[in-house]
Amino acid sequence: MPSNKIIELLGDKTDFYLNHTCKTVDKKLLHTPSSSVIDNIWINSDRNIPTLRSLQTILKHGRLSNTGYVSILPVDQGIEHTGGASFASNPLYFDPENIIMLAIEGGCNAVASTYGVLSSVARKYAHKIPFIVKINHNELLSYPNTPQQILFGTVKEAWNMGAVAIGATIYFGSNDSRREIVEIAEAFEYAHELGMATILWCYLRNDAFIKDGIDYHSAADLTGQANHIGVTIKADIIKQKLPTNNGGFTAIKFGKTNAKMYSELTTDHPIDLCRYQVINNYMGRIGLINSGGESHGESDLKDAVITAIINKRAGGMGLISGRKAFQKPMKEGVELLNAIQDVYLDQEITLA
Repeated sequence: MPSNKIIELLGDKTDFYLNHTCKTVDKKLLHTPSSSVIDNIWINSDRNIPTLRSLQTILKHGRLSNTGYVSILPVDQGIEHTGGASFASNPLYFDPENIIMLAIEGGCNAVASTYGVLSSVARKYAHKIPFIVKINHNELLSYPNTPQQILFGTVKEAWNMGAVAIGATIYFGSNDSRREIVEIAEAFEYAHELGMATILWCYLRNDAFIKDGIDYHSAADLTGQANHIGVTIKADIIKQKLPTNNGGFTAIKFGKTNAKMYSELTTDHPIDLCRYQVINNYMGRIGLINSGGESHGESDLKDAVITAIINKRAGGMGLISGRKAFQKPMKEGVELLNAIQDVYLDQEITLA
């Protein structure tokens, strides 16, 4: 039986989330997280030995060490959402050292942030917690702003500061997406040559993805295909928003579909929707981490735990949660990160 704290948070939704059985894609078909994921899955790939070592470095750090699951703190919102908007509620995070300290105190596997944040404290902390350098951003200050990710530095620069991985975003569906796909594919190739792992933020951006008042930017079918392109350019881990609905292709009337995508591979249950994302990651060979999303205040702890349960039971490998953690006092941020990790440590919460 899962912990009393988790059951208390779920309340009347306990059965809905913890006892759901996935009848779409059988869990036996999935490649699932484990302590031997490098030996069981990655050893068969073309990744070189230094890259495997970098992946193992992430997997062996923090409270989730040797489980195959990861909990990552991402703080690139100072660029993506403006520093003032991101840190007004907790100005101490304008100082990069406090970002690193939150990741360490929170028991995270790694910390992901910008060149500037990580390089400013690299000599002190790069050997204490794995660094993931986010190499591109939508800088937001250009007016009018357009969904366009641009490089902020070089892969070699990330390697020089001791990073074990690089992260990048592609805005799939945007007018700029084809340039970004080519650019990031090349960056990932070089990162692998240098022995760094690669993490791709597979986000969708297109005003046409909002149809009849319904937002399909996190639809399972659209995000699943974004994942499938992401693993094609050799992302080692895919970061994706938790699916909130489905039928983006059919509503917007583009792309190619098969009726079985909606009738047999998914249902409207959040775990089944998330499993559709997992299967598009080569049946889980490439790990799926879902984002924690924005902070909503008092509901953050419950929301984070539910997201972790959905991800884990669907076959994902963890959560990457930032704003829910750093937009509150550090002690509360640590508690939230630990609550997420407790879901993955709880052996009673199993694959659906």
